[in-house]
Amino acid sequence: MKLKSKIRLALFFLFLIILCFGVSGIFFTKKLSSDADKILKNNYETLVYDNNMLKNIDALSTDKNAEADFADNLAKQEKNITEPGEQDATNNLRKAFDGLKTKTNDSANLAQIRHSIEIINGLNQSAILRKSERAHSISEDATVWLTSVFVIIILIVFTFVVNFPGAVANPIQALSEGITEIANKNYSKRIYLEQEDEFGDLATAFNTMAEKLDEYENSNLAQLKFEKSRIETIINQMKDGIVGLDSKKNILFLNEVAEKILGLKEAQIMNKYAPDVALQNDLMRTLLQDDPQKKELKIYADNKESYFNKDVLNVTDNNVVIGQVIVLRNITPFHELNEAKTNFIATVSHELKTPISSIKMSAQLLTDERIGTLSDEQKELINSIRDDAGRLLKITGELLNMTQVETGNIQLKYQQTPPVKIIEQAIRTVKMQAQQKDIELKVTMDENLPVIHADAEKTTWVLINFLTNAIKYSSGKAIVEVDVHQKDNQTAFTVTDHGKGIEKKYLPKIFDRYFKVPGTPERNGTGLGLSICKEFIEVQGGSIWVKSTVGRGSEFGFAFTS
Repeated sequence: MKLKSKIRLALFFLFLIILCFGVSGIFFTKKLSSDADKILKNNYETLVYDNNMLKNIDALSTDKNAEADFADNLAKQEKNITEPGEQDATNNLRKAFDGLKTKTNDSANLAQIRHSIEIINGLNQSAILRKSERAHSISEDATVWLTSVFVIIILIVFTFVVNFPGAVANPIQALSEGITEIANKNYSKRIYLEQEDEFGDLATAFNTMAEKLDEYENSNLAQLKFEKSRIETIINQMKDGIVGLDSKKNILFLNEVAEKILGLKEAQIMNKYAPDVALQNDLMRTLLQDDPQKKELKIYADNKESYFNKDVLNVTDNNVVIGQVIVLRNITPFHELNEAKTNFIATVSHELKTPISSIKMSAQLLTDERIGTLSDEQKELINSIRDDAGRLLKITGELLNMTQVETGNIQLKYQQTPPVKIIEQAIRTVKMQAQQKDIELKVTMDENLPVIHADAEKTTWVLINFLTNAIKYSSGKAIVEVDVHQKDNQTAFTVTDHGKGIEKKYLPKIFDRYFKVPGTPERNGTGLGLSICKEFIEVQGGSIWVKSTVGRGSEFGFAFTS
Protein backbone atom coordinates (compact mmCIF):
# COMPACT_ATOMS: atom_id res chain seq x y z
CA MET A 1 0.00 0.00 0.00
CA LYS A 2 1.30 3.47 -0.87
CA LEU A 3 2.03 6.00 1.84
CA LYS A 4 -0.66 8.27 0.54
CA SER A 5 -3.25 5.46 0.82
CA LYS A 6 -2.10 4.62 4.34
CA ILE A 7 -2.53 8.17 5.52
CA ARG A 8 -5.92 8.43 3.84
CA LEU A 9 -7.10 5.12 5.40
CA ALA A 10 -5.92 6.12 8.88
CA LEU A 11 -7.68 9.45 8.69
CA PHE A 12 -10.86 7.78 7.38
CA PHE A 13 -10.79 5.29 10.29
CA LEU A 14 -10.48 8.13 12.78
CA PHE A 15 -13.36 9.86 11.07
CA LEU A 16 -15.55 6.74 11.44
CA ILE A 17 -14.75 6.43 15.16
CA ILE A 18 -15.57 10.06 15.79
CA LEU A 19 -18.78 9.67 13.76
CA CYS A 20 -19.84 6.61 15.81
CA PHE A 21 -19.11 8.42 19.05
CA GLY A 22 -21.18 11.39 17.95
CA VAL A 23 -24.11 9.28 16.71
CA SER A 24 -24.17 7.28 19.97
CA GLY A 25 -24.17 10.42 22.04
CA ILE A 26 -27.00 11.91 20.01
CA PHE A 27 -29.03 8.67 20.23
CA PHE A 28 -28.84 8.36 24.01
CA THR A 29 -29.43 12.04 24.53
CA LYS A 30 -32.55 11.90 22.36
CA LYS A 31 -33.83 8.83 24.23
CA LEU A 32 -33.36 10.41 27.64
CA SER A 33 -35.04 13.56 26.40
CA SER A 34 -38.02 11.55 25.09
CA ASP A 35 -38.54 9.73 28.41
CA ALA A 36 -38.35 12.93 30.38
CA ASP A 37 -40.86 14.50 28.02
CA LYS A 38 -43.29 11.64 28.51
CA ILE A 39 -43.08 11.93 32.29
CA LEU A 40 -43.65 15.66 32.07
CA LYS A 41 -46.39 15.61 29.44
CA ASN A 42 -48.40 12.63 30.66
CA ASN A 43 -48.01 11.48 34.25
CA TYR A 44 -47.09 14.77 35.83
CA GLU A 45 -50.02 16.59 34.15
CA THR A 46 -52.47 13.88 35.39
CA LEU A 47 -51.27 14.46 38.94
CA VAL A 48 -51.91 18.17 38.50
CA TYR A 49 -55.47 17.50 37.21
CA ASP A 50 -56.22 15.13 40.12
CA ASN A 51 -54.99 17.60 42.72
CA ASN A 52 -57.18 20.31 41.18
CA MET A 53 -60.25 18.04 41.23
CA LEU A 54 -59.68 17.18 44.91
CA LYS A 55 -59.58 20.87 45.73
CA ASN A 56 -62.73 21.48 43.74
CA ILE A 57 -64.62 18.64 45.58
CA ASP A 58 -63.77 20.20 48.90
CA ALA A 59 -64.97 23.63 47.68
CA LEU A 60 -68.31 22.61 46.10
CA SER A 61 -70.32 23.95 49.03
CA THR A 62 -68.52 27.27 49.18
CA ASP A 63 -67.42 28.03 45.62
CA LYS A 64 -69.94 28.28 42.81
CA ASN A 65 -67.17 27.80 40.18
CA ALA A 66 -65.80 24.66 41.78
CA GLU A 67 -68.12 22.33 39.84
CA ALA A 68 -67.17 23.91 36.50
CA ASP A 69 -63.43 23.71 37.33
CA PHE A 70 -63.85 20.07 38.31
CA ALA A 71 -65.58 19.31 35.01
CA ASP A 72 -62.77 21.09 33.07
CA ASN A 73 -59.98 19.15 34.82
CA LEU A 74 -61.90 15.89 34.37
CA ALA A 75 -62.21 16.55 30.66
CA LYS A 76 -58.46 17.14 30.44
CA GLN A 77 -57.77 13.94 32.34
CA GLU A 78 -59.94 11.96 29.97
CA LYS A 79 -57.69 13.15 27.11
CA ASN A 80 -54.46 12.28 28.99
CA ILE A 81 -54.93 8.55 29.73
CA THR A 82 -51.51 6.78 29.34
CA GLU A 83 -51.30 4.00 31.92
CA PRO A 84 -53.02 0.59 32.14
CA GLY A 85 -56.13 0.76 34.42
CA GLU A 86 -56.26 4.51 34.19
CA GLN A 87 -59.18 4.37 31.70
CA ASP A 88 -61.42 2.38 34.06
CA ALA A 89 -60.64 4.64 36.99
CA THR A 90 -61.39 7.69 34.87
CA ASN A 91 -64.72 6.24 33.67
CA ASN A 92 -65.70 5.52 37.31
CA LEU A 93 -64.74 9.07 38.15
CA ARG A 94 -67.01 10.35 35.37
CA LYS A 95 -70.01 8.26 36.61
CA ALA A 96 -69.52 9.41 40.17
CA PHE A 97 -69.30 13.03 39.09
CA ASP A 98 -72.40 12.76 36.93
CA GLY A 99 -74.26 11.20 39.92
CA LEU A 100 -73.04 13.94 42.18
CA LYS A 101 -74.49 16.58 39.86
CA THR A 102 -78.01 15.06 40.31
CA LYS A 103 -77.56 14.44 44.03
CA THR A 104 -75.33 17.21 45.32
CA ASN A 105 -74.79 15.93 48.81
CA ASP A 106 -74.59 12.21 47.98
CA SER A 107 -71.76 10.92 50.16
CA ALA A 108 -71.43 7.69 48.15
CA ASN A 109 -70.62 9.62 45.00
CA LEU A 110 -68.14 11.83 46.87
CA ALA A 111 -66.43 8.76 48.26
CA GLN A 112 -66.31 7.16 44.78
CA ILE A 113 -64.83 10.36 43.32
CA ARG A 114 -62.07 10.45 45.92
CA HIS A 115 -61.35 6.74 45.51
CA SER A 116 -61.12 7.05 41.70
CA ILE A 117 -58.79 10.05 41.98
CA GLU A 118 -56.56 8.13 44.37
CA ILE A 119 -56.41 5.20 41.97
CA ILE A 120 -55.44 7.52 39.09
CA ASN A 121 -52.79 9.23 41.25
CA GLY A 122 -51.39 5.89 42.33
CA LEU A 123 -51.14 4.64 38.74
CA ASN A 124 -49.34 7.81 37.55
CA GLN A 125 -47.01 7.97 40.53
CA SER A 126 -46.04 4.35 39.92
CA ALA A 127 -45.51 5.19 36.26
CA ILE A 128 -43.32 8.18 37.15
CA LEU A 129 -41.21 6.02 39.45
CA ARG A 130 -40.97 3.28 36.82
CA LYS A 131 -40.04 5.69 34.02
CA SER A 132 -37.51 7.47 36.24
CA GLU A 133 -35.83 4.17 36.97
CA ARG A 134 -35.87 3.34 33.30
CA ALA A 135 -34.33 6.74 32.40
CA HIS A 136 -31.66 6.20 35.08
CA SER A 137 -30.89 2.81 33.59
CA ILE A 138 -30.66 4.29 30.11
CA SER A 139 -28.38 7.04 31.46
CA GLU A 140 -26.09 4.46 33.03
CA ASP A 141 -26.03 2.42 29.83
CA ALA A 142 -25.25 5.57 27.83
CA THR A 143 -22.44 6.44 30.22
CA VAL A 144 -20.96 2.95 29.90
CA TRP A 145 -21.26 2.91 26.12
CA LEU A 146 -19.92 6.41 25.60
CA THR A 147 -17.07 5.82 28.07
CA SER A 148 -16.14 2.61 26.28
CA VAL A 149 -16.22 4.27 22.89
CA PHE A 150 -14.20 7.21 24.25
CA VAL A 151 -11.54 4.90 25.73
CA ILE A 152 -11.32 3.00 22.46
CA ILE A 153 -10.94 6.25 20.53
CA ILE A 154 -8.25 7.48 22.95
CA LEU A 155 -6.30 4.22 22.59
CA ILE A 156 -6.56 4.25 18.81
CA VAL A 157 -5.57 7.91 18.54
CA PHE A 158 -2.70 7.38 21.01
CA THR A 159 -1.46 4.42 18.99
CA PHE A 160 -1.76 6.48 15.81
CA VAL A 161 0.13 9.43 17.35
CA VAL A 162 2.89 7.15 18.64
CA ASN A 163 3.37 5.07 15.52
CA PHE A 164 2.51 7.33 12.60
CA PRO A 165 5.33 9.94 13.04
CA GLY A 166 7.83 7.11 13.18
CA ALA A 167 6.37 5.58 10.05
CA VAL A 168 7.14 8.83 8.25
CA ALA A 169 10.22 10.10 10.12
CA ASN A 170 12.24 6.87 10.29
CA PRO A 171 12.48 6.41 6.51
CA ILE A 172 13.25 10.11 6.09
CA GLN A 173 16.02 9.86 8.71
CA ALA A 174 17.46 6.80 6.99
CA LEU A 175 17.44 8.64 3.66
CA SER A 176 19.04 11.73 5.24
CA GLU A 177 21.84 9.63 6.73
CA GLY A 178 22.38 7.95 3.38
CA ILE A 179 22.57 11.28 1.55
CA THR A 180 25.11 12.55 4.12
CA GLU A 181 27.27 9.48 3.52
CA ILE A 182 27.08 9.98 -0.25
CA ALA A 183 28.07 13.64 0.21
CA ASN A 184 31.12 12.39 2.13
CA LYS A 185 31.93 10.14 -0.85
CA ASN A 186 30.98 6.91 0.95
CA TYR A 187 29.45 5.33 -2.11
CA SER A 188 29.12 1.91 -0.42
CA LYS A 189 26.21 3.15 1.71
CA ARG A 190 22.86 1.39 1.12
CA ILE A 191 19.36 1.91 2.55
CA TYR A 192 17.03 -1.02 3.25
CA LEU A 193 13.36 -0.29 3.99
CA GLU A 194 10.90 -3.19 4.33
CA GLN A 195 7.93 -1.30 2.96
CA GLU A 196 6.39 -1.09 -0.48
CA ASP A 197 5.42 2.56 -0.61
CA GLU A 198 6.97 5.79 -1.82
CA PHE A 199 9.75 5.51 0.75
CA GLY A 200 10.55 2.04 -0.47
CA ASP A 201 10.72 3.32 -4.05
CA LEU A 202 12.94 6.20 -2.93
CA ALA A 203 15.28 3.82 -1.08
CA THR A 204 15.54 1.65 -4.19
CA ALA A 205 16.36 4.69 -6.34
CA PHE A 206 18.94 5.82 -3.75
CA ASN A 207 20.65 2.43 -3.76
CA THR A 208 20.76 2.46 -7.56
CA MET A 209 22.34 5.93 -7.52
CA ALA A 210 24.92 4.91 -4.90
CA GLU A 211 25.79 1.82 -6.92
CA LYS A 212 26.34 3.88 -10.07
CA LEU A 213 28.47 6.40 -8.18
CA ASP A 214 30.52 3.60 -6.65
CA GLU A 215 31.13 2.11 -10.09
CA TYR A 216 32.11 5.51 -11.48
CA GLU A 217 34.45 6.24 -8.57
CA ASN A 218 36.20 2.88 -8.80
CA SER A 219 36.48 3.01 -12.59
CA ASN A 220 38.04 6.51 -12.68
CA LEU A 221 39.98 6.57 -9.41
CA ALA A 222 43.14 4.97 -10.77
CA GLN A 223 43.13 7.20 -13.84
CA LEU A 224 42.53 10.30 -11.72
CA LYS A 225 45.41 9.37 -9.41
CA PHE A 226 47.69 8.89 -12.40
CA GLU A 227 46.68 12.24 -13.91
CA LYS A 228 47.16 13.92 -10.53
CA SER A 229 50.67 12.52 -10.20
CA ARG A 230 51.53 13.56 -13.75
CA ILE A 231 50.24 17.11 -13.24
CA GLU A 232 52.13 17.41 -9.95
CA THR A 233 55.32 16.30 -11.70
CA ILE A 234 54.82 18.87 -14.48
CA ILE A 235 54.09 21.66 -11.99
CA ASN A 236 57.15 20.84 -9.89
CA GLN A 237 59.38 20.91 -12.99
CA MET A 238 58.25 24.41 -13.94
CA LYS A 239 60.57 27.31 -13.21
CA ASP A 240 57.66 29.52 -12.19
CA GLY A 241 56.25 29.50 -8.67
CA ILE A 242 52.69 28.12 -8.57
CA VAL A 243 50.19 28.26 -5.71
CA GLY A 244 46.79 26.54 -5.96
CA LEU A 245 43.73 27.69 -3.99
CA ASP A 246 40.20 26.33 -3.80
CA SER A 247 37.01 28.41 -3.90
CA LYS A 248 37.27 29.09 -0.14
CA LYS A 249 40.89 30.32 -0.35
CA ASN A 250 42.28 27.12 1.18
CA ILE A 251 45.75 26.15 -0.09
CA LEU A 252 45.68 23.06 -2.31
CA PHE A 253 49.30 22.82 -3.43
CA LEU A 254 52.68 24.57 -3.85
CA ASN A 255 55.31 23.55 -6.32
CA GLU A 256 58.99 23.41 -5.36
CA VAL A 257 59.77 26.87 -6.77
CA ALA A 258 56.94 28.43 -4.77
CA GLU A 259 58.19 26.66 -1.63
CA LYS A 260 61.64 28.25 -2.06
CA ILE A 261 60.24 31.71 -2.80
CA LEU A 262 57.75 31.69 0.07
CA GLY A 263 60.00 29.88 2.51
CA LEU A 264 57.19 27.42 3.28
CA LYS A 265 56.69 23.69 2.93
CA GLU A 266 53.63 22.35 1.16
CA ALA A 267 53.00 19.71 3.83
CA GLN A 268 52.90 22.36 6.57
CA ILE A 269 50.23 24.59 4.98
CA MET A 270 48.20 22.09 2.94
CA ASN A 271 44.43 22.77 3.26
CA LYS A 272 45.05 25.79 5.49
CA TYR A 273 43.21 29.07 4.99
CA ALA A 274 45.51 31.25 2.86
CA PRO A 275 44.75 34.57 4.67
CA ASP A 276 45.72 32.86 7.96
CA VAL A 277 49.04 31.80 6.45
CA ALA A 278 49.49 35.36 5.10
CA LEU A 279 49.44 36.70 8.67
CA GLN A 280 52.88 35.14 9.16
CA ASN A 281 54.18 35.49 5.61
CA ASP A 282 54.49 38.93 3.94
CA LEU A 283 54.95 37.52 0.45
CA MET A 284 51.80 35.38 0.73
CA ARG A 285 49.91 38.47 1.86
CA THR A 286 51.16 40.32 -1.23
CA LEU A 287 50.10 37.46 -3.51
CA LEU A 288 46.56 37.46 -2.11
CA GLN A 289 46.09 41.20 -2.64
CA ASP A 290 44.30 42.38 -5.77
CA ASP A 291 46.64 44.74 -7.60
CA PRO A 292 45.14 45.98 -10.89
CA GLN A 293 48.46 47.64 -11.88
CA LYS A 294 50.31 44.27 -11.78
CA LYS A 295 53.54 45.70 -10.41
CA GLU A 296 56.68 43.63 -10.54
CA LEU A 297 57.65 41.87 -7.31
CA LYS A 298 61.24 42.22 -6.16
CA ILE A 299 62.13 39.09 -4.17
CA TYR A 300 65.44 37.80 -2.86
CA ALA A 301 65.72 34.34 -4.42
CA ASP A 302 68.57 32.13 -5.68
CA ASN A 303 71.00 34.19 -3.57
CA LYS A 304 70.26 37.38 -5.48
CA GLU A 305 67.58 39.99 -6.03
CA SER A 306 65.06 38.54 -8.46
CA TYR A 307 62.02 39.92 -10.21
CA PHE A 308 58.65 38.20 -10.63
CA ASN A 309 55.34 38.94 -12.33
CA LYS A 310 52.18 37.74 -10.59
CA ASP A 311 49.34 36.26 -12.66
CA VAL A 312 46.09 35.09 -11.08
CA LEU A 313 44.19 32.51 -13.12
CA ASN A 314 40.60 31.59 -12.22
CA VAL A 315 39.62 27.92 -12.44
CA THR A 316 36.00 27.69 -13.59
CA ASP A 317 33.40 24.96 -13.98
CA ASN A 318 30.30 25.93 -15.98
CA ASN A 319 31.21 29.62 -15.56
CA VAL A 320 31.47 29.19 -11.76
CA VAL A 321 34.84 29.99 -10.14
CA ILE A 322 35.90 26.89 -8.19
CA GLY A 323 39.47 27.94 -7.43
CA GLN A 324 42.49 30.05 -8.34
CA VAL A 325 46.05 29.44 -9.47
CA ILE A 326 48.65 32.11 -8.63
CA VAL A 327 51.64 32.02 -10.95
CA LEU A 328 54.90 33.83 -10.13
CA ARG A 329 56.78 34.21 -13.40
CA ASN A 330 60.51 34.70 -13.02
CA ILE A 331 61.45 37.66 -15.22
CA THR A 332 64.90 38.17 -13.69
CA PRO A 333 66.70 37.18 -16.95
CA PHE A 334 64.67 39.77 -18.86
CA HIS A 335 65.52 42.38 -16.22
CA GLU A 336 69.19 41.54 -16.58
CA LEU A 337 68.99 41.78 -20.37
CA ASN A 338 67.10 45.06 -20.14
CA GLU A 339 69.68 46.44 -17.72
CA ALA A 340 72.48 45.36 -20.06
CA LYS A 341 70.65 47.02 -22.97
CA THR A 342 70.20 50.21 -20.98
CA ASN A 343 73.87 50.29 -19.98
CA PHE A 344 74.89 49.65 -23.58
CA ILE A 345 72.66 52.46 -24.88
CA ALA A 346 73.93 54.81 -22.19
CA THR A 347 77.56 54.00 -22.99
CA VAL A 348 77.12 54.28 -26.76
CA SER A 349 75.10 57.50 -26.47
CA HIS A 350 77.63 59.05 -24.16
CA GLU A 351 80.52 58.03 -26.40
CA LEU A 352 78.77 59.31 -29.53
CA LYS A 353 77.73 62.63 -28.05
CA THR A 354 81.25 64.08 -27.98
CA PRO A 355 82.29 63.27 -31.58
CA ILE A 356 78.88 64.34 -32.91
CA SER A 357 79.22 67.66 -31.09
CA SER A 358 82.68 68.05 -32.65
CA ILE A 359 81.26 67.30 -36.11
CA LYS A 360 78.55 69.90 -35.60
CA MET A 361 81.06 72.48 -34.36
CA SER A 362 83.39 71.76 -37.26
CA ALA A 363 80.56 72.18 -39.73
CA GLN A 364 79.67 75.47 -38.05
CA LEU A 365 83.32 76.67 -38.36
CA LEU A 366 83.43 75.76 -42.03
CA THR A 367 80.68 78.27 -42.68
CA ASP A 368 82.89 81.07 -41.29
CA GLU A 369 84.09 83.18 -44.27
CA ARG A 370 87.38 83.84 -42.49
CA ILE A 371 88.35 80.26 -43.19
CA GLY A 372 87.46 80.48 -46.84
CA THR A 373 84.72 81.04 -49.32
CA LEU A 374 82.46 78.11 -50.06
CA SER A 375 80.49 77.35 -53.14
CA ASP A 376 76.76 76.91 -52.96
CA GLU A 377 77.13 73.11 -53.21
CA GLN A 378 79.65 73.11 -50.36
CA LYS A 379 77.36 75.26 -48.21
CA GLU A 380 74.48 72.90 -48.89
CA LEU A 381 76.59 69.89 -47.90
CA ILE A 382 77.78 71.60 -44.71
CA ASN A 383 74.20 72.55 -43.79
CA SER A 384 73.18 68.95 -44.37
CA ILE A 385 76.05 67.74 -42.13
CA ARG A 386 75.07 70.25 -39.45
CA ASP A 387 71.36 69.24 -39.57
CA ASP A 388 72.23 65.55 -39.40
CA ALA A 389 74.60 66.18 -36.53
CA GLY A 390 71.85 68.12 -34.73
CA ARG A 391 69.42 65.25 -35.17
CA LEU A 392 72.00 62.78 -33.92
CA LEU A 393 72.66 64.96 -30.88
CA LYS A 394 68.94 65.12 -30.18
CA ILE A 395 68.61 61.33 -30.50
CA THR A 396 71.61 60.65 -28.25
CA GLY A 397 70.23 63.18 -25.75
CA GLU A 398 66.88 61.40 -25.71
CA LEU A 399 68.59 58.02 -25.33
CA LEU A 400 70.61 59.33 -22.39
CA ASN A 401 67.46 60.73 -20.80
CA MET A 402 65.72 57.39 -21.33
CA THR A 403 68.53 55.51 -19.65
CA GLN A 404 68.05 57.78 -16.65
CA VAL A 405 64.35 56.96 -16.67
CA GLU A 406 64.86 53.20 -17.02
CA THR A 407 67.50 52.99 -14.32
CA GLY A 408 65.54 55.26 -11.99
CA ASN A 409 68.52 57.63 -11.76
CA ILE A 410 66.77 60.81 -12.87
CA GLN A 411 68.71 63.66 -11.31
CA LEU A 412 66.32 66.43 -10.25
CA LYS A 413 67.37 69.93 -9.24
CA TYR A 414 64.33 71.38 -7.51
CA GLN A 415 64.16 75.15 -7.20
CA GLN A 416 61.56 77.91 -6.95
CA THR A 417 61.09 78.87 -10.59
CA PRO A 418 58.77 81.54 -12.05
CA PRO A 419 56.67 80.12 -14.91
CA VAL A 420 57.63 83.08 -17.12
CA LYS A 421 61.27 81.98 -17.00
CA ILE A 422 60.38 78.53 -18.34
CA ILE A 423 58.22 80.08 -21.08
CA GLU A 424 60.89 82.55 -22.18
CA GLN A 425 63.60 79.88 -22.35
CA ALA A 426 61.42 77.52 -24.38
CA ILE A 427 60.27 80.26 -26.80
CA ARG A 428 63.83 81.39 -27.29
CA THR A 429 64.92 77.84 -28.18
CA VAL A 430 62.24 77.20 -30.82
CA LYS A 431 61.97 80.76 -32.16
CA MET A 432 64.23 80.14 -35.14
CA GLN A 433 62.41 76.93 -36.04
CA ALA A 434 59.05 78.76 -35.92
CA GLN A 435 60.35 81.63 -38.09
CA GLN A 436 61.52 79.16 -40.74
CA LYS A 437 57.89 77.97 -41.16
CA ASP A 438 56.44 81.47 -40.67
CA ILE A 439 54.55 80.27 -37.55
CA GLU A 440 53.40 82.72 -34.89
CA LEU A 441 53.96 81.77 -31.25
CA LYS A 442 51.14 83.32 -29.22
CA VAL A 443 51.75 83.36 -25.46
CA THR A 444 48.95 83.92 -22.92
CA MET A 445 49.73 84.07 -19.20
CA ASP A 446 47.69 84.84 -16.08
CA GLU A 447 48.92 87.72 -14.00
CA ASN A 448 50.65 87.20 -10.65
CA LEU A 449 51.39 83.52 -11.29
CA PRO A 450 53.04 81.85 -8.27
CA VAL A 451 56.46 80.28 -8.55
CA ILE A 452 56.56 76.49 -8.95
CA HIS A 453 58.76 74.03 -7.11
CA ALA A 454 60.24 72.04 -10.00
CA ASP A 455 63.35 71.16 -11.98
CA ALA A 456 63.50 74.14 -14.36
CA GLU A 457 65.81 72.46 -16.88
CA LYS A 458 63.73 69.30 -17.33
CA THR A 459 60.43 71.20 -17.26
CA THR A 460 61.74 73.55 -19.96
CA TRP A 461 62.88 70.48 -21.94
CA VAL A 462 59.30 69.13 -21.83
CA LEU A 463 57.81 72.44 -22.98
CA ILE A 464 60.38 72.68 -25.81
CA ASN A 465 59.44 69.18 -26.90
CA PHE A 466 55.75 70.15 -26.99
CA LEU A 467 56.52 73.32 -28.98
CA THR A 468 58.80 71.49 -31.40
CA ASN A 469 56.10 68.93 -32.17
CA ALA A 470 53.44 71.66 -32.52
CA ILE A 471 55.61 73.58 -35.02
CA LYS A 472 56.52 70.39 -36.86
CA TYR A 473 52.89 69.34 -37.41
CA SER A 474 51.49 72.83 -38.14
CA SER A 475 51.13 74.21 -41.65
CA GLY A 476 52.91 77.39 -42.74
CA LYS A 477 51.69 80.75 -41.41
CA ALA A 478 49.79 79.03 -38.59
CA ILE A 479 49.51 79.97 -34.91
CA VAL A 480 50.81 77.90 -32.01
CA GLU A 481 49.31 78.97 -28.69
CA VAL A 482 51.17 78.73 -25.39
CA ASP A 483 48.99 79.21 -22.33
CA VAL A 484 49.92 79.34 -18.64
CA HIS A 485 47.13 79.69 -16.08
CA GLN A 486 46.31 78.81 -12.51
CA LYS A 487 43.27 76.78 -11.49
CA ASP A 488 42.46 74.87 -8.32
CA ASN A 489 45.92 75.52 -6.81
CA GLN A 490 47.61 74.18 -9.93
CA THR A 491 49.76 75.96 -12.49
CA ALA A 492 49.05 74.48 -15.92
CA PHE A 493 51.15 74.83 -19.12
CA THR A 494 49.44 74.03 -22.43
CA VAL A 495 50.63 74.09 -26.05
CA THR A 496 47.90 74.12 -28.70
CA ASP A 497 48.37 73.74 -32.45
CA HIS A 498 45.84 73.81 -35.26
CA GLY A 499 47.21 70.95 -37.32
CA LYS A 500 45.46 67.81 -38.49
CA GLY A 501 45.09 66.35 -34.98
CA ILE A 502 45.41 62.82 -33.67
CA GLU A 503 42.79 60.09 -33.94
CA LYS A 504 41.09 59.21 -30.65
CA LYS A 505 42.22 55.57 -30.75
CA TYR A 506 45.91 56.63 -30.63
CA LEU A 507 45.61 59.02 -27.66
CA PRO A 508 46.02 56.35 -24.90
CA LYS A 509 49.34 55.28 -26.48
CA ILE A 510 50.76 58.72 -27.23
CA PHE A 511 53.07 58.70 -24.17
CA ASP A 512 54.25 55.10 -24.67
CA ARG A 513 57.88 54.45 -25.49
CA TYR A 514 58.76 54.13 -29.18
CA PHE A 515 55.18 54.86 -30.24
CA LYS A 516 54.67 56.90 -33.38
CA VAL A 517 51.28 57.95 -34.73
CA PRO A 518 50.80 56.10 -38.05
CA GLY A 519 50.84 58.33 -41.10
CA THR A 520 53.11 61.06 -39.67
CA PRO A 521 55.83 62.37 -42.02
CA GLU A 522 58.48 62.18 -39.29
CA ARG A 523 60.69 59.12 -39.82
CA ASN A 524 63.91 60.02 -38.05
CA GLY A 525 62.49 60.33 -34.51
CA THR A 526 62.94 57.67 -31.85
CA GLY A 527 59.43 57.78 -30.43
CA LEU A 528 60.94 58.50 -27.02
CA GLY A 529 60.34 62.23 -26.66
CA LEU A 530 56.79 62.18 -25.27
CA SER A 531 57.46 59.18 -23.04
CA ILE A 532 60.44 61.02 -21.52
CA CYS A 533 58.22 64.09 -21.06
CA LYS A 534 55.75 61.97 -19.12
CA GLU A 535 58.48 60.54 -16.89
CA PHE A 536 60.02 63.98 -16.23
CA ILE A 537 56.67 65.52 -15.24
CA GLU A 538 55.35 62.62 -13.16
CA VAL A 539 58.61 62.11 -11.26
CA GLN A 540 58.21 65.72 -10.10
CA GLY A 541 54.67 64.99 -8.87
CA GLY A 542 52.93 66.71 -11.78
CA SER A 543 50.34 65.51 -14.27
CA ILE A 544 50.47 65.41 -18.06
CA TRP A 545 47.75 65.06 -20.69
CA VAL A 546 46.84 65.31 -24.36
CA LYS A 547 43.60 66.37 -26.06
CA SER A 548 43.07 66.22 -29.78
CA THR A 549 40.37 66.45 -32.42
CA VAL A 550 41.01 65.28 -35.96
CA GLY A 551 41.06 68.26 -38.32
CA ARG A 552 41.18 70.86 -35.52
CA GLY A 553 44.54 70.29 -33.83
CA SER A 554 45.99 69.03 -30.55
CA GLU A 555 46.61 70.29 -27.03
CA PHE A 556 49.46 68.98 -24.91
CA GLY A 557 49.74 70.10 -21.31
CA PHE A 558 51.19 69.50 -17.88
CA ALA A 559 50.51 70.96 -14.46
CA PHE A 560 52.16 71.31 -11.04
CA THR A 561 50.55 71.97 -7.71
CA SER A 562 51.33 75.53 -6.68
